[in-house]
Amino acid sequence: MAVYTDVSAEDLAGFLADYDVGDLLSYKGIAEGVENSNFLMHTSKGAFFLTLYEKRVALGDLPFFLGLMGYLKDHGLTCPQPVKAKSGEALGTLAGRPAAIIDFLEGVWPRRPNVTHCAGVGQALAKLHLAGHGFAMTRRNALSVDGWRPLFDAASSRADELQPGLRDFLSAELAHLERHWPSGLPEGVIHADLFPDNLLFLGDKVSGVIDFYFACTDILAYDVAICLNAWCFEPDHAFNATKARAFLNAYTRERKLSEAEQAALPLLARGAALRFLLTRLVDWLNVPRGAMVKPKDPLEYVRKLRFQQGVKGLGDYGVEHASFAG
Repeated sequence: MAVYTDVSAEDLAGFLADYDVGDLLSYKGIAEGVENSNFLMHTSKGAFFLTLYEKRVALGDLPFFLGLMGYLKDHGLTCPQPVKAKSGEALGTLAGRPAAIIDFLEGVWPRRPNVTHCAGVGQALAKLHLAGHGFAMTRRNALSVDGWRPLFDAASSRADELQPGLRDFLSAELAHLERHWPSGLPEGVIHADLFPDNLLFLGDKVSGVIDFYFACTDILAYDVAICLNAWCFEPDHAFNATKARAFLNAYTRERKLSEAEQAALPLLARGAALRFLLTRLVDWLNVPRGAMVKPKDPLEYVRKLRFQQGVKGLGDYGVEHASFAG
């Protein structure tokens, strides 16, 4: 459960008094997210999410996140919206942490994504990329290639505790990606964390995209690569080309990938795998004492990275050319 900071009922009731959300009926910590403390609240006016932004989230980034959600909704993407206080501000302070109330979207995230879900995320991701075009604010991706070596340095001395040889494996992959990371590809707003628990469905239809707290300005195809890793592997970590084909076809029906993006996709997928492997490894080794959070298994991304290292081209993802037909 992702709760790093506890909140008393008395403090929460006092915080809610500054908002027009009704009286607090109940609240509980929820498992979604690993960066912030998250609570589901029920009030006399409905359900809301409460997020307390923990130390890894920079206070100066919060206007980008909160402003982006409003911009995307105005441009056709269904996503949750910050609830403004009576003062007109969307950001407050609770339990010594910056805090925001976010409205509730109906839907459930898929625990076992199927081909239809993968097509849904492809379409949703492309619509997000198109909707974000023109958003005036920018945010550097602190977890892109130039941010991976500090993560490696923080975890490398203990990496072999998790798996013998892991330190040398990570070191070699990091050096390769630093030498070969692509430049000049189309950039814009990316979600950067569109895992299954951040996409809601009602039946087979996407009902909303949530959790924009890794969103940033970066290579659009890197977001595609993140989703290939997050959605297109089976529970035994075997790659499912049928899911990948559905995902890529749905994406390209909304937004075409250039030839350069297609050529770079396998390398971007390696980078995406390394990024999540490193952050999971750091979290695995540094769970705060008393935090109600279960760190995610870094070794899942070792297996995914090994697969991506062997990818030679789009054919290994189940598609062959720019049209992605079939």
